[in-house]
Amino acid sequence: MSKYSLETKIKAVHDVLKLGMSSSAVAKLLPTAHAVIQRWVARYEELGIDGLSKKSQTYSGDFKVQVVEYIHENSLSIFRGAAHFGISSDSTVGNWERIYYEEGPKALYKDNRGRKQKMTKDNIKKLKLPKQLEDDLIAEVQYLRMENEYLKKLNALVQAREKAAKKTK
Repeated sequence: MSKYSLETKIKAVHDVLKLGMSSSAVAKLLPTAHAVIQRWVARYEELGIDGLSKKSQTYSGDFKVQVVEYIHENSLSIFRGAAHFGISSDSTVGNWERIYYEEGPKALYKDNRGRKQKMTKDNIKKLKLPKQLEDDLIAEVQYLRMENEYLKKLNALVQAREKAAKKTK
């Protein structure tokens, strides 16, 4: 459920458009940020009352690419682009735009929703390395452990020698 009811949003938009109040003044009455009121007004102007009702949905990769390219071609802000396409959150469009320019349009076709999967013991068991690579890694770990022990012993000998040298002075 959204924080503000549809009636509250309609009244706020009415106050801005019909009564000529500023979005800041209406925001103080609710209380909310004036950017929220501006977003409601923009969606109302683009889509009418349907633009104010919050609807959560998933979007296809083609649609995401179309939105980002439309915004770029028409030099729209993310805010105006989201209102034009009836997307409830302009930050969603901002994320699409960032992905589009950082990773390319193909990245918008991936579904990255939800939490990242944690590495459990079962998942680790499923990850099988080639036998040769596994043997090489085990040998390297053993070598590094041996080298670490050697350096510890060498450090202990150096400290013992320095301590003995201090006693003789």
